[in-house]
Amino acid sequence: MLLHAPELPGIPKVASGKVRDIYDLGEHLLLVASDRISAFDCILPTAIPRKGEVLTRLSAFWFEKFDFLENHTVATEFSGFPPALAPFRDQLEGRSMLVKKAQPLPVECVVRGYLAGSGWKEYQASRSVCGIPLAPGLLQASKLPETLFTPSTKAASGHDENIPWSECQRLLGSDIAAQVRDHSIALYEAGRTWAAAKGILIADTKFEFGLLNGKVILIDECLTPDSSRFWPASEYTPGMSPPSFDKQFVRDYLETLDWDKTPPAPSLPAAIVERTSAKYQEAYERLTGTPLP
Repeated sequence: MLLHAPELPGIPKVASGKVRDIYDLGEHLLLVASDRISAFDCILPTAIPRKGEVLTRLSAFWFEKFDFLENHTVATEFSGFPPALAPFRDQLEGRSMLVKKAQPLPVECVVRGYLAGSGWKEYQASRSVCGIPLAPGLLQASKLPETLFTPSTKAASGHDENIPWSECQRLLGSDIAAQVRDHSIALYEAGRTWAAAKGILIADTKFEFGLLNGKVILIDECLTPDSSRFWPASEYTPGMSPPSFDKQFVRDYLETLDWDKTPPAPSLPAAIVERTSAKYQEAYERLTGTPLP
């Protein structure tokens, strides 16, 4: 079913983001990935079929693969959910997970392996990315000489803001900051190696971490088309922006409209919805080697 917003009467909701809704089940939390899509920091009225399933199942795939780092997963299959959720199976199955209650850290852990997006814009202006100096002569989409950790603040609304390493250390403490930096780079590089063998380049991504009993664990989502920039390796050429497995069709369409990028956002035509859904599913199938169930 297409899910724009879950309706779970009697289950306390504790937060609702652009895509996910979070419910309190007592010992654990329930994370539900809807089919909502946002662009330019606005939630669109049109949902993308199966998007929530891709985000949940792909995150579950990576969480299992990255067994070198503890994550928040308790159960990803509906059979492992509490009986109280049985009436909502049609809304939850395949797009939700039961997770541990960790304390989220107030930093987005962004990792960049290629020069793209806001990093490319900054490099053109100052030969740096998030204040980190880089050599001259790099092109748009160039592979960076080394993987960069470029943290940002978590914005409740609007854009996250890049912060220097010193501010990351101040917010988290030097020890935890070093842990999330090292974990982020290790996760990205492991994921990049796996994806490259499947014909996908992971240009950049972001991770979130939390504290559970004083230990840093991986939370939220992991290497999905919403949190990452995926490029088809077969169409990659430095000097131009490759097509990607995410919201590209949506953004490109919205740029053609007379819309000032403030709410309310316009609806999407069926052709854009279908192509976007297909790209999300293709990313899942390439990376996991299996069709979306």
